Amino acid sequence: MSLSLAAIVEALGGELRGSPEREVARLASLETATPADISFLVPNPKLAGLLAQTQAGCIIVAPAMQEAAGARGDCIVASDPYLYFARLTQLWKRTHLPPEPAGIHPSAVVEEGAQVHPAARVGALCFVGSGARIGAHTVLRERVTVASGCTIGERCLIESGAVIGGDGFGFAPHQGQWVKIEQLGGVRIGNDVEIGANTCIDRGALDDTVIEDGVKLDNLIQIGHNTHIGAHTAMAGCVGVAGSARIGAHCTVGGAGMILGHLDIADHVHISAASMVARSITKPGQYTGFFPIDDNAAWEKNAASLKHLHALRERVRQLEKKLAENGDNARLSG
Repeated sequence: MSLSLAAIVEALGGELRGSPEREVARLASLETATPADISFLVPNPKLAGLLAQTQAGCIIVAPAMQEAAGARGDCIVASDPYLYFARLTQLWKRTHLPPEPAGIHPSAVVEEGAQVHPAARVGALCFVGSGARIGAHTVLRERVTVASGCTIGERCLIESGAVIGGDGFGFAPHQGQWVKIEQLGGVRIGNDVEIGANTCIDRGALDDTVIEDGVKLDNLIQIGHNTHIGAHTAMAGCVGVAGSARIGAHCTVGGAGMILGHLDIADHVHISAASMVARSITKPGQYTGFFPIDDNAAWEKNAASLKHLHALRERVRQLEKKLAENGDNARLSG
């Protein structure tokens, strides 16, 4: 099933420069697109060369690229091509894929006392514990666990294998052994949250672990007990957040980033991939580094200096050698 450019622009807006009757059969990258496909180009000088090379029948471009794109063929001009393409993927799914039906799969286990909204979907082999609540239009993919007393809001998507409400990691040392601290809190997840495959969000020890509206978590993320994540924060795969961290709204954490427990992270903080946050961050900005994390600009300067450290050490050794030689010569001449 194809879509005409006219239908796309009617649904999503944008300025069409070309033939409204053109049909597109597939969404594709610039590198792999054929004349039957539609693609997009973000305003990046490094990607500008792809415009002349691509075979795409239509390209979504920013206003700055409309002349060049129009000279080669059909294009749709949008202020934010990446956002436009994201909405196009949603349109494509609505028109090409059947909607996921609401209901509870026969193989799922929903304990007595759990509340699943009639408009929610609980997939195969899921488990929903007693006292848990699942909101309207939320989808639990296969093998998702929502433990007792946990709540998930509306329009959420929980991917396969995720565990919501496993016990937090709490133990008290006693005579060389560990005594378990029972985890008596829950997990509260807001609306429009997406949680990736095999991600684990631990229940709180006393108070709840909280994931606010619009948070996006990738696959294989660990969220420790009593963590609080602010609205519309996003984390890439393999991030680890220790217990009782408080992370602000509109933050991002790159893949394999680590945040230690009991820290406060301000709103609009962006952590680079593989960075370790070992202290609270009180100001918005980009932060990078493992030893230690710092303001991104300062870290880059220090990292550049570190690259020359070996050469600097050799120069210091040579200077010390010359000074020693000069001192020996001076003593001999005296």
